[in-house]
Order: sequence, then C-alpha cells, then structure tokens
Amino acid sequence: VLVGDLVAKGPDSAGVVRRAREHGFRAVRGNHDAHVLRWHAGKAAKGKKLKPEHRQVLDTLTADDWAYLGALPSYEHFPDLNVVAVHAGLVPGVPLSEQKEEFLLNMRSIAADGTPSKRLEAGEPWGSLWKGPELVVFGHDAMRGLQRHPFALGLDSGCVYGGKLTAYVLPEGKFYSVTAARAYMAL
Repeated sequence: VLVGDLVAKGPDSAGVVRRAREHGFRAVRGNHDAHVLRWHAGKAAKGKKLKPEHRQVLDTLTADDWAYLGALPSYEHFPDLNVVAVHAGLVPGVPLSEQKEEFLLNMRSIAADGTPSKRLEAGEPWGSLWKGPELVVFGHDAMRGLQRHPFALGLDSGCVYGGKLTAYVLPEGKFYSVTAARAYMAL
C-alpha cells in the first residue's frame, strides 16, 4: 500500500501513477495528490499559484491516471492485521470514522493543548501520542525521517530529497530501505 503523494515528488509523476495503476497497487491519497485533483477539477483556491511540479502533473496525467488518483481513499483499514495506512496521520483519541480529511492529509504534530498541526515545530509528533490499538503506517513527514513509535510507523525517509525509500512488510514486521539514486528536489 503506497502511503500517498504519488505526484509532485519527483521527475515522473505520470510514470508513478501509471505504474501504480497498471500493477493494481493500493494507495492512499496524499496532500499533493489532493492538491492536483482540486486543480484538475477546477476547484483550486482563488489567488493560489500553481507550482511547476503541480503544473507538470496537470500536463502529463491521462484520463485513466486521473481516475485512479481520484479513487484513492484517505485511509485504508486492514482489520485482519489491525493496521491503518494513511498519508499524514490520525488525531489521537478520535475514532477512525470521525477523522477529518485535512488532518489525514497534512498533520505532522499535536500541540500541547491537543490541537493538530501540519507544522513540524508546533508540538510532538502525532505518532508518539497514538495509543492504538491499531498500528498506523504513514508517510508525509520527511523532516523527521523514519519514525518508530509503539503504535505508529512513519516511513517517509526522504527519498525525493536524496534519502531513502522505505517499506514496512506485514505481517513479518520488517523494514526495507533503498537509497535514492540522487536528490530530485531540494529540502
């Protein structure tokens, strides 16, 4: 299961989406995926400028690619493994069915008062506060790198910035990483 941001995080977004689609990979929607979907649907916020990496996505995805990207869920729940896959995070203490999409796609931290935030410096990593019982596997937080909390695993190890691409294999519970060939974007 790919944990989001299939697009705008490297030189060939269309190739990534096409490969995921053609191989039938399951994935969850990331914040960059949601961003280009809004632009594609003509629902971008007024006054917002389109970054070059997002323009490249709009110019290169096919109709089948857009359909695949648009069908991605905000999270995947695997009850048989007691695992949830999500792009950014889950707010501790909030039932899965009541989680807000903005946090599923953008959250990184929880402030001392319990407020979720997309800002790294706004508080503690949300995963360190997640008490389960589900194991949550997520991406999105390259600045913190690989995160291993008792009930949350952050896999974003900065591949696009020249770091590593990391996978977690279940039910074995093993991590696998490969080093990026190069940095594709500046951090």
